Amino acid sequence: MPRIKIQRMFEFDPKDYPDGPGVYLMKDAAGRALYAGKAKSLRKRLASYFRGQTSPKTRAMLGRATSLETISTATEKEALLLEAGLIKKHRPRYNIVFRDDKDYVLFKLSKAHEFPRLSVTRRVVQDGSAYFGPFPSASLARGTLKALGRIFPLRKCSDRAFRNRVRPCLYHDMGQCPAPCVSKVSKERYALAVRQAELFLSGRSSELIRHLEKEMSAASHALLFERAARFRDQIRAVKATLEKQAVVLPDRRDIDVWASAETEKGLGLALLVVRQGRLLDKKTFFQPGLKVLDAPEAMEGFLIRFYGKTRLIPEKILLPWRLPGTALAEALSERRGRKVSLAQARSGAGKRLLEMARANALEAAQKGAARQAVPPGLLRVLGMEGPLERPLERPLERMEAVDVSHMHGKGARAGHVVFERGAFLPDQYRAFALPELSGRIDDCAALSAWVIRRVDLGPPWPDLLVIDGGRAQISAVQKALSQTPQAEKWGLLSLAKTPDETGRPERGAGAHSDRVFLPGRKNPLPLKPGGLELLFLQRLRDAAHEFVLGRQKRTRKKDMLAGGLLNLPGIGPKTARLLWDRFGSVSAMRRATVDELAVLSGLGLRRAQKIFKVLRDLDS
Repeated sequence: MPRIKIQRMFEFDPKDYPDGPGVYLMKDAAGRALYAGKAKSLRKRLASYFRGQTSPKTRAMLGRATSLETISTATEKEALLLEAGLIKKHRPRYNIVFRDDKDYVLFKLSKAHEFPRLSVTRRVVQDGSAYFGPFPSASLARGTLKALGRIFPLRKCSDRAFRNRVRPCLYHDMGQCPAPCVSKVSKERYALAVRQAELFLSGRSSELIRHLEKEMSAASHALLFERAARFRDQIRAVKATLEKQAVVLPDRRDIDVWASAETEKGLGLALLVVRQGRLLDKKTFFQPGLKVLDAPEAMEGFLIRFYGKTRLIPEKILLPWRLPGTALAEALSERRGRKVSLAQARSGAGKRLLEMARANALEAAQKGAARQAVPPGLLRVLGMEGPLERPLERPLERMEAVDVSHMHGKGARAGHVVFERGAFLPDQYRAFALPELSGRIDDCAALSAWVIRRVDLGPPWPDLLVIDGGRAQISAVQKALSQTPQAEKWGLLSLAKTPDETGRPERGAGAHSDRVFLPGRKNPLPLKPGGLELLFLQRLRDAAHEFVLGRQKRTRKKDMLAGGLLNLPGIGPKTARLLWDRFGSVSAMRRATVDELAVLSGLGLRRAQKIFKVLRDLDS
């Protein structure tokens, strides 16, 4: 078997690097980060890259690297945390990322307040509050919160509204709030309701049911039948909620279970979320090109980013591999404020959970492999026709699609969506206002203006840019890019609607045979209508269109607010947003009563009366 020779632009001498913990950053000729890593020994870890026994991905990275930077740290834990920060800052192309840009939904009980409030949040803050969850979706969490409000009446208003309220709100009239804001309930009785809610949310439901049954029996013997009926309804509601959750661990512990499954295309990863012994949620990931042998090292960096400072960390995390060292456990324990145990499944229940997670990981790997790859036919066409100014050395990893939206020349917006490694990345979408084009209907000028803003945004750069438009639009973008050295190697193509017999772009259900243009080419590419290649490009184009149109509509709505409600005395941006979200129209706001206005968070009775008068004066 031939020995592979690694071409590199810098010389490596182990003596030049310390034999201690730290992080290293490999960069290309343009100074862009290619890879960030951490090591217990920088000298040994870096030397392993130059022994010839590396993966194809590593050889490709070393072939592009021209410089190497290192930062020494005191401990391996510090190196792990620093590596996570560098990956978040630079987003290196060759780092394993397992995209996860969304935090879980949690319940927050503000125990520092004398009358605690139960609310929904996505962030864990060390302010003395108790947190419960997670929940797989915000809608499910809010539905559960609504049900809990009927079972355990606690205040719904914010601390500011609580301080300013002078009369009970509508929730009190509906029996869902004891009105502690106006002293209609004692601290002791309110604390009892808080304790009951805590028992339920903490998984101690059996203890809660026994307590409620005891209270119901006492009320019944005292002939307080209405009170006994309320306890009966509470018991039924608690039992109905528990029936929807499957018990998977008899010891009622909080555990996260991770498992992996490998395919030819990459590695699938699955997480099972178990709280108080009940299976609450699952989450899956896919990383193309990753193998199980590389997974332990990749997982260590991923987990420190996944369990960030604002995420609820469980007491135990089950893993399919043994991770090297104790740095991760130490870092997670420090973030949680209590010990976090990293272990492999050994018991019967743990192994069953691991098998369940592995089945989900295999499904994620198969689905991820199916959707991850760019259609091969598209790559062949692009390589043959040569839209890129360099040969296709590797599959297209990062693609961006750009579109423009305006309302008859007003409120113009240009923006782009990002598709990388088989998935859209909403956190990297960007939209830009174009005030210099006010009153003009000129998509080419808008795209040229977008190029300037996109370059100012900086790397990572797209391997391929998909433009909504025809030859004129792609020429405008190409001209703007030619004046920008950083973007000279971007690949370009555009999608234009097929014209009908009148010469206008075809619309409606039959408008699926878009034409694809390349720079400098008069005729469109020969892509089959309805084929995978064209459908893939249309998917990118449509995502950009929906994103930019949504931003442009949001701007119009904001302008409408500014031109209407914000011109009224006593109504600022926050109050206008509250009114608009609650009532939806100015006419509905005019019909609202003082009590309906006072219920809004942060208003209070006095401000509600003033706003009521201002809105009614609009009729006169």
